[in-house]
Amino acid sequence: MTLKIGPDDQDLSHRVASVLPHQRGLYWGGEWHEPSSASTLTTHNPSTGEVLAEVLMGGAAEVDAAVAAAKAAFPAWAATPPLERARLLRAAAARIREHADELALIDAADCGNPIKAMRFDAEIAATQLEYFAGLVLEIKGETLPTANGSLNYTVREPLGVVGRIYPFNHPFMFAAGKIAAPLAAGNTVVIKPPEQAPLSSIRLLELLHDLFPAGVLNGVVGGREAGAALAAHEDVAAIGLIGSVPAGVSVAKAAAERLKPALLELGGKNAMVVYPDAHFDDAVEGAIRGMNFTWCGQSCGSTSRLFVHTDLYDRFVAAMAERLPQRHQPGIATHMATTMGAMINRQQYDRSLEFIESARQEGARQVTGGGHPTNPALAKGYFIEPTVFADVTPDMRIAREEIFGPVLSVLRWSDEDTMFDQVNALEFGLTGSVWTENVTTAHRAAQRIESGYIWINECSIHIPGAPFGGYKMSGVGREESREELLEFTRLKNVNLALRR
Repeated sequence: MTLKIGPDDQDLSHRVASVLPHQRGLYWGGEWHEPSSASTLTTHNPSTGEVLAEVLMGGAAEVDAAVAAAKAAFPAWAATPPLERARLLRAAAARIREHADELALIDAADCGNPIKAMRFDAEIAATQLEYFAGLVLEIKGETLPTANGSLNYTVREPLGVVGRIYPFNHPFMFAAGKIAAPLAAGNTVVIKPPEQAPLSSIRLLELLHDLFPAGVLNGVVGGREAGAALAAHEDVAAIGLIGSVPAGVSVAKAAAERLKPALLELGGKNAMVVYPDAHFDDAVEGAIRGMNFTWCGQSCGSTSRLFVHTDLYDRFVAAMAERLPQRHQPGIATHMATTMGAMINRQQYDRSLEFIESARQEGARQVTGGGHPTNPALAKGYFIEPTVFADVTPDMRIAREEIFGPVLSVLRWSDEDTMFDQVNALEFGLTGSVWTENVTTAHRAAQRIESGYIWINECSIHIPGAPFGGYKMSGVGREESREELLEFTRLKNVNLALRR
């Protein structure tokens, strides 16, 4: 029976076991498979430490088999009429909405993010499938004028097999949302779910098992070996990665060996700039929301560097110290009231605490948080209080390195040119946010921030159809838009001589 969360449901921990996938992680050619060598992964609930499931781990051999199945299915899928591909994508979106609550519960238990947020992730995934279904007739070329009596035109064709690798912070949203563009364009897909939180991806493959023709959608749960094999595979025509900068560099190098396209959405150390004329309350709320404390700061788009003008600085920091604990306190992710979950695992937990300690040692002023919450019910989980450091300087580690944890750095500024030099000094350039009531200031700031996605008097939201991607080491290419669809096509020119 499909899980439906009612208004009276509060603690859903006891229902987790009933929604976990029955299969164990290796799927290609329309069938589930065993690995060539016995290898398993035990998944744990980051909120409680409890064991959730054991899944099968694939390596290079399993990637070979999945790619072979996708390659065999490609000619028929590429020849499928675009509107039929669109119909199947919409059917996939409908199944996701039907099972949204169970998918959210799986992710809450597996990756530690609050179930309310995970319900929204399922909706976003369904919307992305529908969005790209609506673009299938836009995969078209153009005619070009000639002076020699010929007809010259272009056509767009699918690439072949597309590999997609994605991280643990939005497992299901990425699993479902990132198959949409390549499938709409007529490619077949092999996904490599995150080993830290693979369960919702496996459940997606179960849900869509009888929908797409065999081999069109395939998945291999695995670690670095599987990811590297997928990126370097000679029969993978394009690779997409959402992940860290080092992972992106590795994938780009592997793709370069075969000159295949690589769509990379990588890390960020994003700046929010607050001008003295900003609407004060909105900007404070925006600073809290932009840090993505709901996900414990485990978001590449988090505005983790907050530049506040000196005229507002002290008042702003005091307001955050008062409001942040009211907005976010860590809690068990499968509880409906939870607004901030747990870190994904011990490694990320320890890394964030190390950064917090380095900030103290370097002289930053701790305003809130800074450690594990005292609530005994949270003792076994990877919880860290929402943490804010003030009086941060640009040379401190917490102002330079991506933490991927719930740590916000507040920097004071007075001279605009100096501030923008500091904003743009890092190798990252994914997002940015500007808060001002002056439209000229807003546009000037948006021009000067070296990032691919800028919010003005807003943060965190993504608009369907708006191209998302980074500058510099934050990535290559654009997603969530027509540009993503075209990333998975190649352009062919045809010249027809019109002879009498």
